[in-house]
Amino acid sequence: MPRLNPLIADLAPPPIPSVQAWARAYDGSVGATIDLSQAVPGYPPHPELIAGLMAAASDPATAAYGPIEGDRALREALAADESALYGAAITADNIHITAGCNQAFICAALAVAEPGSRVLLSNPFYFNHETSLRMFGIGIGLVDCPASNHFLPSLEALDAAITPDVRAFAIVSPNNPTGAVYPPSLLADLLALCRRRGIWLILDETYRDFLPADAKQPHGLFLAPGWGEGLISLYSFSKSFCVPGYRLGAVTASPRVVTEIAKIMDNLQICAPRVGQIAIAQALPTLGAWREANRAEITRRADALKAAIAGVKGWEIGAVGAYFAFVRHPFAGVTSARVSEQLARRAGVVTLPGSYFGPGQENYLRFAFANADATTIGRLPERLQLLGDWIAV
Repeated sequence: MPRLNPLIADLAPPPIPSVQAWARAYDGSVGATIDLSQAVPGYPPHPELIAGLMAAASDPATAAYGPIEGDRALREALAADESALYGAAITADNIHITAGCNQAFICAALAVAEPGSRVLLSNPFYFNHETSLRMFGIGIGLVDCPASNHFLPSLEALDAAITPDVRAFAIVSPNNPTGAVYPPSLLADLLALCRRRGIWLILDETYRDFLPADAKQPHGLFLAPGWGEGLISLYSFSKSFCVPGYRLGAVTASPRVVTEIAKIMDNLQICAPRVGQIAIAQALPTLGAWREANRAEITRRADALKAAIAGVKGWEIGAVGAYFAFVRHPFAGVTSARVSEQLARRAGVVTLPGSYFGPGQENYLRFAFANADATTIGRLPERLQLLGDWIAV
C-alpha cells in the first residue's frame, strides 16, 4: 500500500467526536445530557441576520468567486468595528477574511514560519493550533502558563523559550481552554518582547466580544507605533454572530502580511464563503445591542458555573472567562481522560480532558459552558457529586 503522510497519520483523531462518543453511552438515568464539550453559542442568530443570510443565499451572484482577501464590504465593516473597539485607525487593507478562525491561524502561521522553524504556544494550548503546526512540519515550543500564575505566561518564560529558529508566539485571549483573560499590560509587554526578539505575536481573539463589562476593550496593541511589524490578530464571527457553520474568520495585520496571506488563501480556499460575508457585512453595524446582550448572557452563564462548582466539595475553578472554565477535579492520580469519560458515561456531563491541551494538565477538565443556560448549569452539582463512587470502579 502506498504510504500516507506521516505528519498527518501521526495526529490523534479530532477530540470532540471522541468525547461525544462517551456521551452516547450515557443511559439518561440522572437527566438529560449536559454538553459542555464544544464552544458553540447556545442561542440562534438574530432574525435580521437570518433574513440577510436567506437573501444572500438566494442571490445567484453569491455563487461566484469573491475577492481572495474577502468581500470589501465586510472588510470595511470589520475595520470600522475594530477601530471603534480599540480606538485605533484600522482600515480594510489591514483585514483578510478567512473560512473560520482555524484557517486564519493556519494562514498566519504559514505566512511567518517555514518547515523546520518553530512557533511557541502557551501550555495549556488550543489543540487545533498544535495539530495545525505539526501537519505542516512546523516545530512547536511550549511556554508554561501555570495555575499559580492564573494560567498566564511570564515574560521570563517567553524570553527563555525564544531561540533562533522561533518565528512566533501564539496565544489566545480570552483563553481556550482555560478562560484566562490576558491583562492589557501583559499583552503590551508580550508584544514589546516579541518585537525586541524579532518574532511575531499571533493573538487569537475569537472570544473578545465576551469579556466582562468592565473590560470590554481587550488591549491597546493597535495604538502602538508600528504595531503591524509585530502583531497578527485573529478573529471569528462564529461565536459573536452564532454562525459557526458559515465558517468565517478574519486576520487583522499589516498590509504586507495581508498580501502574504492572500497567496496562501488562493491555494487553500480561493475565498471565504460568500453568503455569510454579505449578510454579516450588513448586520455588523446594526447589531451592537444584540451582541452586548449576548455578552451579558454569557457572563450570567459564567457566574452560574462559578456558583455551581463552588457548591461541590473538592472541585475548583482554576480560571474562567468568555466561553470556558478550566476546572480542577478532586481525583488525585486519576487521569483527566478517565474523569471526563466517567463524567460523560455515568452522569451525562460532557467535558474535555485537560490532557488534550498539553502536558501537565491531568488535574483539569475544560468546561465550555456557553452552550448551556444558567438553569442547566445549575444541575451540575448533583452530577459532579455522583462521580466520586464511580471513579473508583
